[in-house]
Amino acid sequence: MKLSDFKFDVPKKLVAHYPAANRDESRLMVLHRDTGEIEHRIFKDITEYFGEGDVFVTNDTKVFPARLYGNKEKTGAEIEVFLLRELNAELKLWDVLVDPARKIRVGNKLYFGDSDLVAEVIDNTTSRGRTIRFLFDGTEEEFHKTIDTLGETPLLKEFIERKVEAEDKERYQTVFAKNVGAVAAPTAGLHFTPHLLKRLELQGVDVTPITLHVGLGTFRQVDVEDLTKHKMDSENYSIPDGTVELVNRSLDAKKRVVAVGTTSLKTIESSVTANGRLKASSGWTDKFIIPPYEFKIANSLITNFHLPESTLLMTASAFGGYDLVMKAYKEAIKEKYRFFSYGDAMLIL
Repeated sequence: MKLSDFKFDVPKKLVAHYPAANRDESRLMVLHRDTGEIEHRIFKDITEYFGEGDVFVTNDTKVFPARLYGNKEKTGAEIEVFLLRELNAELKLWDVLVDPARKIRVGNKLYFGDSDLVAEVIDNTTSRGRTIRFLFDGTEEEFHKTIDTLGETPLLKEFIERKVEAEDKERYQTVFAKNVGAVAAPTAGLHFTPHLLKRLELQGVDVTPITLHVGLGTFRQVDVEDLTKHKMDSENYSIPDGTVELVNRSLDAKKRVVAVGTTSLKTIESSVTANGRLKASSGWTDKFIIPPYEFKIANSLITNFHLPESTLLMTASAFGGYDLVMKAYKEAIKEKYRFFSYGDAMLIL
């Protein structure tokens, strides 16, 4: 498929800048792949589609406050530092993006607020990318606490055009969030509440985690027309034994295996045995799923409404079928569904 196959216009007013008042009361579009039927529901209605023996695979990654603002030595110029990934915990080496990049060179030092945190730029990686070393006298726990205090919730400013607010710290985090390491939320999980999870449990549905630390590469603009030439950034993942057991049991019983989000979908499709079952593993995945693709593990998907030409939309289209998903997106625009991280949800059966 080509990049231009995923080009369409989303009215700017449909990009959600705030979440729904209640997590499980966002809208839910339900796509039935077997009939092509499209239903319009509320997210908490999701319990009507699942029952005994079905399993939901959630991503329990936890977003950390990855956006920091420092001041350059001597000039005092404010520099945004977006933490991408920790390269070496002992040396406090990090891959980051800086803005404005033209002002930051190797050897420059940045000072953060009134804290004792200082960073030194030690390498250029891309036009905006740098490797920095934090200079901090304290324990690893104290270091991460300082980052947590100084950092800002990393809403993607290219799409959510407002200042970060206190509420975002809790709302841009799923109720499953446990393992720190993501710079963006696995947004399909944002619609769940403890009450909704309890209702699913009472119906005999298992909810089980994988971990995939979402990186900015997931949202990086695709700049090649031939999608087979697009290279995804690698993201760290882990699939535990308990999840493998529940998923494979559901597959054997011909029940539903529901990937909660394209991050969960990508992760479980990255670790498949020769006979089409999930296996426990951990490591890095750069899997890029585009149509056509034969899914081995998941047979249902919960996902948000993604932006045109995004890798997330391409993966959802591979799962739901290109024609049906594109038809659904036209319907979503007509019916004024809300798009992107804080927007509404889609269930593909």
